[in-house]
Amino acid sequence: MNWTDERVELLRKLWSEGLSASQIAAQLGGVSRNAVIGKVHRLKLSSRGRATAAPARQKKATTTQVTTATKTVSRPVTTTRTVTASIGATALQAQFEVEPVVRQYIRPVDNVVVPISRRLQLVQLNERTCKWPNGDPLSEDFSFCGNEAGESGPYCGYHSKVAFQPASERRRSR
Repeated sequence: MNWTDERVELLRKLWSEGLSASQIAAQLGGVSRNAVIGKVHRLKLSSRGRATAAPARQKKATTTQVTTATKTVSRPVTTTRTVTASIGATALQAQFEVEPVVRQYIRPVDNVVVPISRRLQLVQLNERTCKWPNGDPLSEDFSFCGNEAGESGPYCGYHSKVAFQPASERRRSR
């Protein structure tokens, strides 16, 4: 199939009207969709049919109530709603709304005392100190908890409860 000047002009006209490559191929006859796409690229015609810049994300605050063993905790949850729109002759014009994910905030039933960190450096740690990291490892003030670790692991009692959750609680929180 040869691309004559008339066929190229018709291609430009149909492309600017927003027809898809398949529709243009059907109107031209004797040419495939891929041939139309290739010619459009070689002619460097404007690419239309791209999604527009998504509108600014809208945030609205809601309040969620979570009931634990002894307390009900209300926490604000920020939801984001994104709607995408398309321009041109696209096969599918998608519009999505993102539903907020409900997060559970589990409060412990008994009072928990968070130990004060001893802020030890790596060279100060031994087999009896808690190795829970505090802060960003790349920053100057990075340190480790350093409190007395139990014989069962590398962390103190508090950090062991944070690091190692029973399997039943992990399944429940999903």
